[in-house]
Amino acid sequence: MTLAEGDLSQIREMVERLVEERITTLYAQRDLELRERMVRVAEELKHQRELMEQGFHLMEKRFEQVDKRFEQMERRFEQVDKRFEQMERRFEQVDKRFEQMDKSLDKRFEQMDKRFEQMDRHFQSLARRLDRFMFWSLGLTVSAVIFVINYMH
Repeated sequence: MTLAEGDLSQIREMVERLVEERITTLYAQRDLELRERMVRVAEELKHQRELMEQGFHLMEKRFEQVDKRFEQMERRFEQVDKRFEQMERRFEQVDKRFEQMDKSLDKRFEQMDKRFEQMDRHFQSLARRLDRFMFWSLGLTVSAVIFVINYMH
């Protein structure tokens, strides 16, 4: 059985229609899938944006906390600076006291030096007296010995 040319053209038209319908349904399905994917991607992007905003907000809070900690540390450093200034003042007072003590010790040592000089003079005069006494004693002893020897002879 041979097909007539009209049958062939009808078959061609039917196949073409089926192919076109199939292609349009495939395109429509593909288009729907793409639209659904785009909607999902858009929703996911929106969700990601919300997460990023939330993360930025949390980071901002953390930065504020860090700023507060830095402010507290700055206050502590200021207190430490004040303490160091107080200690420096105390050291200056101690330095003044040491200078005063040094001056008073210098005066005392000068007084002691004067006393030692007086004592030294006194001992020198005593040494001279003893030297004279010894010289006279030796002279008298030698004279007495010579006198005794002369009379015994």
